[in-house]
Amino acid sequence: MADDRPVPLDEYPVHQVPLSMKHVATGDRNAYDRCIFHVLDHEGRALLILGLGVYPNVGVIDAYATLRTGDTLHAVRASDALGDDRMRLSVGPLRIEVEEPLRRFRLRCDDAISYDLTWTADFPALWEPHHLQRRGDRLTLEGRRFVQAGGVAGVVRAGGEEFRVDPAGWTGTRDRSWGVRPIPGEEGGRLAEENPTEGFHWIWCPVRFEDRFLMVVTQEDADGYRTLNDATLVRPGRRDRQLGWPRAEIGYRSGTRHPERAVIHLGDPRKPQELEVETLNSLPLAVGAGYPPADDWQHGTWRGRGWTDRRTYDLTAPHPRAAYGVTDHSARFRLDGRIGHGIFEHGSFGRHDPSGFTGFDSVAP
Repeated sequence: MADDRPVPLDEYPVHQVPLSMKHVATGDRNAYDRCIFHVLDHEGRALLILGLGVYPNVGVIDAYATLRTGDTLHAVRASDALGDDRMRLSVGPLRIEVEEPLRRFRLRCDDAISYDLTWTADFPALWEPHHLQRRGDRLTLEGRRFVQAGGVAGVVRAGGEEFRVDPAGWTGTRDRSWGVRPIPGEEGGRLAEENPTEGFHWIWCPVRFEDRFLMVVTQEDADGYRTLNDATLVRPGRRDRQLGWPRAEIGYRSGTRHPERAVIHLGDPRKPQELEVETLNSLPLAVGAGYPPADDWQHGTWRGRGWTDRRTYDLTAPHPRAAYGVTDHSARFRLDGRIGHGIFEHGSFGRHDPSGFTGFDSVAP
């Protein structure tokens, strides 16, 4: 018999529907609520990505940390039964502490990857566009997200290496999202069979400059039809500035879809600008971090109580599934004479007519 007593969060005036905070307003098994943090050095030596998510309708909480140094990827993943205390962001050795909402966080892990970091926002959080995706007539993804950039201080250790992290030489970005998003274990049925994915092209790009923050996000179908679009410049004390319809020219490594550089044209009618992108380090989210189409672990899957897994991956070896997922690249950016750092998140698989890709096996010449 289920225990349906109030939970600690019910003491706070935060309810949106006449339910306990233990429950979400939808019965969709794919309901989720999660976050991701990026910690990157400005020379491309290290890229740390970590996150935590809860999946209320399958009763799972899980978290991960992945660190790339050289050609080695270190990963720690943990999963457990979701409890009643939603303010305790901890799974196994991985912990996120909200010291000041929207401002300061402590990130900790003491395992194969060890870190103790303070992540501090330099700019206010920015809403991303409401994200909707359908397969046939069914809504398969509806997400609300905000993004933020800041500085990071502390230490990171793995594989005998130690990195002293400080805001002068390191940047932090983060994404917070919730809603409905596919998790493994569901048969797509007729709608999946009759509406196969022909192609997917994605750019998600938060950039921290010394005095401003820029966010660019686009999603396109196989024929280039854009289903998500935003470019916004944030400057403290001034109104956010919309920069129109971003258009990317990506320079791919020959024989791959690995972006080495890009120029994103920003359509400000008063002053068209170009955001130059130079990728420094890369971490495929399907390797270690649990994003689809990972074949060893994905978010929201039940692994039993108290599950923790540690792995290292050789990124010089082929990882075929990584080609059909999203990759996060730490990057150096140039805009209007300023140098910035952040993430160039990119995914391109299947047909994409504007890029000249004709199918899933198509790559740059």
